[in-house]
Amino acid sequence: MAEQLAGLADDRALLGRTSTAERVADILRSRIAEGYFPPGTRLSEDSIGGALGVSRNTLREAFRLLTHERLLVHELNRGVFVRVLTVEDVEDIYRTRALVECAVVRGLGEPPYALDSLAAAVTEGQVASVQQDWKGLGTANIHFHRELVALAGSERTDELMRSVFAELRLAFHVVDDPRRLHEPYLSRNQQILQALQAGDKADAENLLSVYLDNSLARVVEVYRRRVGDEG
Repeated sequence: MAEQLAGLADDRALLGRTSTAERVADILRSRIAEGYFPPGTRLSEDSIGGALGVSRNTLREAFRLLTHERLLVHELNRGVFVRVLTVEDVEDIYRTRALVECAVVRGLGEPPYALDSLAAAVTEGQVASVQQDWKGLGTANIHFHRELVALAGSERTDELMRSVFAELRLAFHVVDDPRRLHEPYLSRNQQILQALQAGDKADAENLLSVYLDNSLARVVEVYRRRVGDEG
């Protein structure tokens, strides 16, 4: 927890003079999406409030917002915890991803498309792979899909998918072999990027649809095996 709190202290400057529960929630959501707070982690009001320099009331409101987004859960007499997802949660996350991400690609106008950020996410993943940083590769993969959604140019869609991608990170935490999960999709990200660079959004959508189906099957397999092991 000390490392996570140090990271939050670095984020304190983002709050500026207009500290609000929404901004605190943004910071915590981002930290969850980056994998700093694994599922089941208890979030201490005193420690996190001190690291961010915000009041208890502000922090509680931020917790409430993130609970509404299904990222946190409040347990009576125990505190606030990062949520542990179920298989049904994972299936719903991927259902939402398929609906939104494929629709974004399908709805793109005429090429060329603004793909610099998407290409940067692919490069980020390649660097993480070379360094054998599999957690970093998972983060780069989420960045790729976030930038893919951003191609729609819709703040509402971006906001919706921010919490979905943060939930996705929670799902990734149960995977016992992150390299096996993330590495195959690095080349698939490259293929989607190349299809969009060529102006072929139909091919990009098809690649993306198959990608999401395969990824869902892999994550659900891991979840069900873990449930069986714990049983």
